[in-house]
Amino acid sequence: MGALAAFGLRGPRREQHLLTQEGLAAMALPVGDDGVVIGEDGQGAPAVLGLFRPRAYEVVLVGGIWTAQLIALRAAATGARVVVESGRGQNWTPVAQAAGGGQPCVTVHPVGRIGPQGASVTAPVLVIRDCGSRPARSRLSPGPWQTTLTLLPFLSPESDRLLAAADVVGVQRVQPQEAALVATVLELPAPETAALSSLGDGVTLWSNRRTRMFVRGGPTAAEAHVLGQARRVD
Repeated sequence: MGALAAFGLRGPRREQHLLTQEGLAAMALPVGDDGVVIGEDGQGAPAVLGLFRPRAYEVVLVGGIWTAQLIALRAAATGARVVVESGRGQNWTPVAQAAGGGQPCVTVHPVGRIGPQGASVTAPVLVIRDCGSRPARSRLSPGPWQTTLTLLPFLSPESDRLLAAADVVGVQRVQPQEAALVATVLELPAPETAALSSLGDGVTLWSNRRTRMFVRGGPTAAEAHVLGQARRVD
């Protein structure tokens, strides 16, 4: 995210293009890896989360549905397909209708009703599991270029297994006892552990155990029309 190389900033690789030195000098836009902008870091720079890899990739978000929906919209905007497994499909329907300009790039399914997705380097897939604080094991087989984001509205005693197995963990405002569980699994220092109980709406601590960063997510005008303003509690 941002300048944090440890997060990889990887995504679907495109064909390489060769430029002359004169042509390179004329380029005005930065060239880099694919990723999803999830907000701003502490210096106000864009924070980018690389979601897709040539292997299965697991993300856990302890927080509200608003942030998961923001990531869904922005992942769809990069060309990825987004598949949502949720017991509250009515909350996701406006997101599916708003994404893709009428194309079915975000689909919503009841819990346990997702079939094989056929993800590939040219058609990556983000699976969002919004199945409560104790989600059952997914029936969808993991695979390359397929990332699973598991949304946990709050932590349960069994959540340490999910946190420990994830490649990236995002944590929004939690209760002190939940912060203690997160700190144990992610090996957080005391100041960051204490901060988790007082984070503002839309603020997330993202960690891959090598690097950590607080990120503030805010919607664009179009996203706010669909999602409203950032909130932790649904």
